Amino acid sequence: MTDTPQDPIPTTPATEATEPSASPAEAITPAPSPPADPVADDTDALFQPRTDLSGLAASVEALREEVGKLIVGQHGLVDELIAAVLAGGHVLIEGVPGVAKTLTAKLLARATGLDFARIQFTPDLMPSDVLGTTVFSPKTSTFEFHRGPIFASVVLIDEINRAPAKTQAALFEVMEEKQMTMDGTTYPMAAPFLVFATQNPIEHEGTYRLPEAQLDRFLFKVRVGYPNLDEEATILEQFQAHGGFVDLDRVSPVLDAERIRAAQEAVRQVRVEAKLLRYVAEIVSATRSHPALYLGGSPRASLAILTGAKAVAAMSGRDFVTPEDIRAVVAPALRHRVILTPEKEVEGVRPGTVLRRIVEEIEVPR
Repeated sequence: MTDTPQDPIPTTPATEATEPSASPAEAITPAPSPPADPVADDTDALFQPRTDLSGLAASVEALREEVGKLIVGQHGLVDELIAAVLAGGHVLIEGVPGVAKTLTAKLLARATGLDFARIQFTPDLMPSDVLGTTVFSPKTSTFEFHRGPIFASVVLIDEINRAPAKTQAALFEVMEEKQMTMDGTTYPMAAPFLVFATQNPIEHEGTYRLPEAQLDRFLFKVRVGYPNLDEEATILEQFQAHGGFVDLDRVSPVLDAERIRAAQEAVRQVRVEAKLLRYVAEIVSATRSHPALYLGGSPRASLAILTGAKAVAAMSGRDFVTPEDIRAVVAPALRHRVILTPEKEVEGVRPGTVLRRIVEEIEVPR
């Protein structure tokens, strides 16, 4: 049994009813307004959004359009990356070579207007190559810290599973606490701080298995599949039309760091009812007792689902979470946090299949 490529995160933007325009005569002599109904006014006020997310939804659409100038298809990947940006979380992107994992992450960073750094992980990469190093300055007779590429706002780590455990461990503090300690001095990361990492699930020669503690620090794990026939034909047509050249300058920044920080704050204000909080807890709790899973999700997994669901709701222009928002992020938030039993691995069962069954078995709150 195999996981299917992730579908785009479902969004349901609210629509506003528009009244037919009045004729000139009607505009000159309007009909008298009916007396106000206090009960109706109270009801309308109850359902008015407490947080205006229309601007955020427009920014999300602008990001999609910019990335879509060069990326054909892969709507699920783009939407989940945007949701992670709004939630302030890191993403592990897994897919075979050539499906635009690195390019999509690079284009999204360009569209957000954030400073960007790319690190190619290799077996001989040292922690200082990522974090930075302390160098003695003859002019001042002091040691100066030279910052590494990890200090960018968006860090793309290509083939993260090719670096040894020592280098992987150097990412623990900076990914979780968004700060880095070197020689007793702590250096905070500038907000927003996001890590996008890619890995190839097929080739394992010269790679290192990522520690569970590091996997748990990724908000989402996104699986990227092949494009369909029509999408691949479109890729070839665009490639031919542009002379075989991928012009990154076609993608322009539509946001900046300040607006992204404001969007992240708006996402944190999205409301979640108590029954939906319990729904999240029931899903994660079920992974700990499921017979097909050797390891279930931790409380950090519950927080990842909650944070991701808030981002999905905000992308739809809503300031409240629905059960559909929660179900949409269960797979990307949990697939890298659970471990199958050896028997299920031998049978070829995938974590996504088990998670889908768990969600189907739990009653949806209404």
